[in-house]
Amino acid sequence: MRIFVITKRTLIIAAIIIAAVITALIVVLSLRDVPVRAASSEMFEVEEYELTVLAGKKRELPVYSVERNDMKIALTIDAAWEDDKTEFILDTMAKHDIKATFFLCGFWVEKYPAKVKAIHEAGHEIGNHTATHPHMNKLSAQQIEKEIEDFEAKLEKIIGSRCKNFRAPYGEYNDFVITTMRSLGYEVLQWDIDTIDWREERSAQTILDTVFTKLHPGCIILCHNNGYKIKEYLPALIEKALADGYEFVTIQELLLEGDTMIDVNGVQKKG
Repeated sequence: MRIFVITKRTLIIAAIIIAAVITALIVVLSLRDVPVRAASSEMFEVEEYELTVLAGKKRELPVYSVERNDMKIALTIDAAWEDDKTEFILDTMAKHDIKATFFLCGFWVEKYPAKVKAIHEAGHEIGNHTATHPHMNKLSAQQIEKEIEDFEAKLEKIIGSRCKNFRAPYGEYNDFVITTMRSLGYEVLQWDIDTIDWREERSAQTILDTVFTKLHPGCIILCHNNGYKIKEYLPALIEKALADGYEFVTIQELLLEGDTMIDVNGVQKKG
């Protein structure tokens, strides 16, 4: 039987060799980990892109504007609160022989039935703006339907007909709101030009500058029947737009017929 004697020198050499092997392994493994991490990072970026950009393209969107070859545009008036300027708005539109779409709330309809009838008899379109002006994103399908039906019941008693178009209070919506409203037979409308006339500090000139720099065929303009400066800016807005060749129509007249699609910017186009 052979006996191996392990000296101190042998132990030192063995330790050095083991340390060198471990160091080499660490280096090799670290080099191998670089592309793995890079691949993981790239995969994460792709997944993030799919979740944000690609998913965004699939979002349900309302109509913000319409792609048209003519000069038709839509003036929309949201009415949820006061009534003191409504008669002026109707008189101004009658003077220039233009039509608009009024998105009304149920409690406004109930409080001002004579004005509702006047809007309808003047040939303007009426759109559904809910019964109570809630945050739509917080509602269930049943609650959404109740808001819509409660409004329609109030309106039908006054004008004998129902709405085809809907605008969410606060401009608030999500996929669920859009799909629910379309299942009820409504098109959902937003706007691409906002006068922001509910802010008292905005001058009539500021509002006009905002509108005229963005005006284009197929645009939808948002105003409010209680806008602070609407008596000052509305006549000028209408007069200049008409002088520039634009034609004011209702939302229903602005929307395209037949096969259509809504692109990622909310523009309704031929399908």
